[in-house]
Amino acid sequence: MIVNYAKPLIALSVAMGLLATTGCSLVDNLAQVGEAPPLTRIQNPKAAPNYRKVSMPMPRTRPARRQANSLWRSGARAFFKDQRAAKVGDIVTVNINIEDSAKLANKTKRDRKGAEAAKAEALAGYEAALAKILPQAIQPTNLIKADSQGSSEGTGTIDRDETVKLKVAAIVTQVLPNGNLVVHGRQEMRVNYEVRELQVAGVIRREDITSTNTVDFDKIAEARIAYGGRGHITQLQQPRYAQQIYDILFPF
Repeated sequence: MIVNYAKPLIALSVAMGLLATTGCSLVDNLAQVGEAPPLTRIQNPKAAPNYRKVSMPMPRTRPARRQANSLWRSGARAFFKDQRAAKVGDIVTVNINIEDSAKLANKTKRDRKGAEAAKAEALAGYEAALAKILPQAIQPTNLIKADSQGSSEGTGTIDRDETVKLKVAAIVTQVLPNGNLVVHGRQEMRVNYEVRELQVAGVIRREDITSTNTVDFDKIAEARIAYGGRGHITQLQQPRYAQQIYDILFPF
C-alpha cells in the first residue's frame, strides 16, 4: 500500500507559511484576549531602531555677534529668559489644525458637423457624353456629396473635505547648524479597548515658535503627521490576514 503524503505536506506548508506571516501579531492578539491593548513605554526617540539624524543643505555658519553692556539678547521674547524651545530636550507644543477642502468640476463638450455637395449640370456640352461612357454611375446633377458628423463629451468631478484638530507636545531631538530644530512628538490615548496614537515630526525655525512656546503645523518643514489607532475596533475594520494575502497574490 502506497500512501500519498503530498497533499498533507502542502497543507502543512501553507499553514506554517500563514503562521510565519502573522507571527508575533497572532501571538500578541491571543495573549491580549479580554484585556485592553498596552500603551507603549516612554522612550528616547533617538534610541529607536529606525531613527536617523536629519541631514539637509546648510548655509555657512556665521559668528554670533555679542553686544557689550547689553542685557537684551537678539531673538529673545522675555527680558531675562527666553521661554521658547531652543536646545535638545526642550518641549514645544505643535498645533495641528488641518481643514483641507478641494472641489474640481470639469466638463467638455464638442460637436462638429460638415456637409459638401457638388454638381455639373453643364460641362461644355459634353455632359451627354458622360452618360454614354458611364451609363449606370454618372449623374451630372449629383457628382460629389459628403457628410460628416463628430461629437464628444467628457465630465470629471473631484470633491474632498478633511478636518483634523489636535495638539501634541514634541521634544527637540536635534539642533541643525543653521539653528533650526528637529522635533519629534508622540501621544497615545486609550479609551476602553482602543488606543489612539498621534505622531508628528519635522523641522521648525526658532522664529516660528510663539511666545507661548507653540508652533503651527503649517510652519513645519518635512512634516510627518500620523493619526491612527490599534485595538479591537481597528482589528474589526481590517480584513483578515488570509484575505490580505489572497488579494495581493490573486492576479485577477
